[in-house]
Amino acid sequence: MKPSILYRISSVLLLLFAVGHIVGFCQSDPTWGVDALLGSMRSVHFDVQGFSRTYWDLFLAAGFSVGVFYLFAAVLAWQLGGLPAETLAVMRVTVWALALCFAAITVVSWRYLFILPIVFSMVITLFLTAAAWLSAKTR
Repeated sequence: MKPSILYRISSVLLLLFAVGHIVGFCQSDPTWGVDALLGSMRSVHFDVQGFSRTYWDLFLAAGFSVGVFYLFAAVLAWQLGGLPAETLAVMRVTVWALALCFAAITVVSWRYLFILPIVFSMVITLFLTAAAWLSAKTR
């Protein structure tokens, strides 16, 4: 398989991952019994560098930041998919950094999350790693 196809598939998966994360990361199920905790996260304010914030603000910022990163990674993967093989071979640090980044996300997902982000991050890592590997071989 050509690296360009693997990058384009990765891009679509990353886009789905981003949308799923942005829509779902701050949802909770009443059966989890975390309503009091979430209420506390939303209501307790503290000052940080001159700004009044809550833990909920910090949680939202982290969650949206991850979603924005996934969107950027989707655009990057799509762009990599459109590059000639010679250019990809020269960009080996970038393509391997992207693959290793998602390998690290897979480890974090495995340790702290649940099946959907684990599967998405594993599959994305596999596609990005295969694309990086094939990009180096086409040189």
